[in-house]
Amino acid sequence: MPEESSPKRSPQNIPYKDLPHIVNADGQHLFCRYWKPAATPRALVFIAHGAGEHCGRYDDLAQRLTGLNLFVFAHDHVGHGQSEGDRMVVSDFHVFIRDSLQHIDLMKKEHPELPILILGHSMGGAISILTASERPSEFSGMLLISPLVVASPEVATPIKMESYTSDPLVYHGGMKVSFVIQLMNAIARIERALPKLTLPILVLHGSSDKLCDIKGSYLLMDTVQSQDKTLKVYEEAYHALHKELPEVSTSVFTEILTWIGQKVSAAGETSHT
Repeated sequence: MPEESSPKRSPQNIPYKDLPHIVNADGQHLFCRYWKPAATPRALVFIAHGAGEHCGRYDDLAQRLTGLNLFVFAHDHVGHGQSEGDRMVVSDFHVFIRDSLQHIDLMKKEHPELPILILGHSMGGAISILTASERPSEFSGMLLISPLVVASPEVATPIKMESYTSDPLVYHGGMKVSFVIQLMNAIARIERALPKLTLPILVLHGSSDKLCDIKGSYLLMDTVQSQDKTLKVYEEAYHALHKELPEVSTSVFTEILTWIGQKVSAAGETSHT
């Protein structure tokens, strides 16, 4: 039997034909997740996960968003989770943006009438910023949780928390030099992209974040051209705000749901005028 006819399998050895996936421009299979509301969707929300993790870690947030009748979708980036590619290796950071736009375009084709928002955490924040900058008028809002905007000495330090260290889909090795170089390339691109952004933006950041310096969020607020922009700082909170202690994570979820609800309502009103 020819070799190419054998089915592609995920790093966990599951055939991709049994998993929701897209195939990117390099022929790599990317594992996807979809959270569809019970009622008719009011908007689409794309989630970009952070370095070393996977989109399944956003299940609790996505479930809450479907409660607002939002259709949430995400994929594991190349080299992450259940997607193909060497672990934590990417030939160019732009691959993450290209793949995100491919997935977004597929969903928009299926739901052309719906507004779309983008949500990113950490490296996913960098992906969201660069994705939005390539399509300045496409998104009704961008929500960033502890985004990677400026270089931080600890950028190569893996996050340590119980839910993270016990997750088999999370990469637990050290950050590879080639990957850090791509993160630095992304930071340089972000610096050029920020002044072009005009969409509504909400940034949530912990003052004790050791991985993505909060200075980046202040820089973002000073640089973007958006009229509608908000930074909420959580004192003494760390990097993964949505995975923090309940007093922080509950507030974070409320903030996200309220803000996205307002943007979706505003987008709906605009489309009907």
